[in-house]
Amino acid sequence: MGTMGLRLPWEARISLGRVPRGPVESRETTAGVSSSDAQASRDDSALAAACRAGDLRAFEELYRLHGARMKSMARNLLGTPADAEDAVQDTFLKIQRSIATFRGQSSFLTWSFRILINTCYDRRRSRMRKREVPQDEPQAGESAPRPEPRAPAAHPSLKLALERAVAQLTPQQRDVFLMYEVEGMRHSEIAGVLEISETASKNTLFQAKKNLRHMLEAPRSSAAEAR
Repeated sequence: MGTMGLRLPWEARISLGRVPRGPVESRETTAGVSSSDAQASRDDSALAAACRAGDLRAFEELYRLHGARMKSMARNLLGTPADAEDAVQDTFLKIQRSIATFRGQSSFLTWSFRILINTCYDRRRSRMRKREVPQDEPQAGESAPRPEPRAPAAHPSLKLALERAVAQLTPQQRDVFLMYEVEGMRHSEIAGVLEISETASKNTLFQAKKNLRHMLEAPRSSAAEAR
């Protein structure tokens, strides 16, 4: 897929220097459903019901609440703001057309994000089949769009190295890593979107971090030996 314009809070969110011995993540707990989670579930159900009833304001509310997050995820999966914008627009059209098929087996938000992910997958497969130069590649006289890092102080060489390393992960490792570390999704949400188990999500993230650490440590070791 090539390098991506990841917008990562480098120092605050991602720690690759210490990979746990097992797929145990401290950010999630199993203490039960909090009151905020219960409220979110009720809001989710109400939004789904309104959308099923054809209430356009409900679709507008869905976009208002989650449109920015969807665009961020799509950009990290596809690499460019233009592709992300198109993917999100396609996703909302698909949600409107297929809302009658939503049966509530998962949360409405999870169902919506699953449509987004599948839309991004379709676009990636189409790009690979065509094997064409991306439409947003700069033409003569044009400058390439610059990444928009969340942490301006991040060292450019570290950012580029991490982008390249993430691009070398397997598709599922990359997607789980981006959803968890970049988008802040919980393993329960990732499992619902990717239709895998929570254990599989945790194991995939663990392997992704392990691979990233290996890829990022190799250049540093080579540089040290050269000195």
